[in-house]
Amino acid sequence: MNRVMLHKVAGLFTAAFLIMAPAFAFASTWNIDPDHSSVGFKVRHLMISNVKGVFGKVAGVVNVDDKDITKSTVTATIDTTSLDTGVAKRDAHLKSPDFIDVAKYPTMTFVSTKVVANGKKLNVLGDLTLHGVTRPVVLEVEGPSAEVKDPMGNLRRGASATAKINRKDYGVSWNKVLEAGGVAVGDEVTINIEVELIKAK
Repeated sequence: MNRVMLHKVAGLFTAAFLIMAPAFAFASTWNIDPDHSSVGFKVRHLMISNVKGVFGKVAGVVNVDDKDITKSTVTATIDTTSLDTGVAKRDAHLKSPDFIDVAKYPTMTFVSTKVVANGKKLNVLGDLTLHGVTRPVVLEVEGPSAEVKDPMGNLRRGASATAKINRKDYGVSWNKVLEAGGVAVGDEVTINIEVELIKAK
């Protein structure tokens, strides 16, 4: 390759870098802070009330593109053994093979596939893997918030999300029919997520 061609190739690479550089400048990586994040859930009980619980251990990475938020990505892993409804006997049943079977499926995961702006919120589409089954789900997200600096000098952001799933879609189908009609446990599960993010250094 002669000198003229080398200069042309170098020029093309430089131009490509200058075009992509602004995108790099606006993209940033944030780690989910497990100490300040949780995944809550709510399900109907006996068709008369709601039982709430939480998975207290969640980890993951959020890549935020502030120039084009729809190019952001999310991956998260939830420790199913951290399930807590405040009642030990109920927790043991929910962790058993009748429901989540945490001994066989100790984690569930979410991997985003698309981010869509929805007014002041975002719809984060992705694949949720639970109980060995992977199905698409949509998270309605508020955030991410503006950056703040904590007392240790770390940059932080926060976000909240909600979603609804049918537990039977994931093979979690245990139930009992009530004498008066209806069932002991509802099929629809409402998920509420609170995450605090720390900017990766």
